[in-house]
Amino acid sequence: QVRLVESGGDLVQSGGSLKLSCRVSGIILSVFWDIEMGWFRQAPGKQREMVATIGSGGITNYADSVKGRFAISKDNARKSVNLQLNDLKPEDQAVYYCSMNYRGQNYWGPGTQVTVSS
Repeated sequence: QVRLVESGGDLVQSGGSLKLSCRVSGIILSVFWDIEMGWFRQAPGKQREMVATIGSGGITNYADSVKGRFAISKDNARKSVNLQLNDLKPEDQAVYYCSMNYRGQNYWGPGTQVTVSS
């Protein structure tokens, strides 16, 4: 059974940093190595939006709003994908979800809350 579980969300002051992690289980390492993973976020009353993705070979893509502040990375040994959040702003406050598409199906974690106080 494929599962994604996020962690690392917290309350942080504006300008602060957090590191989010997403552990994946239920797929073998060689599959995880090539699979594209993504972080998304959803604020109250807003649609879920892409934050960052990382694909095979480490190719990354970021939303314009987070470029230069956030960094996505994969830890293949731990089958996890991380998101480093720096210089956080109140508008970054949201529930953050990791996601992957595997065999034509989208998988999502339950999310982790990031709260930014001004």
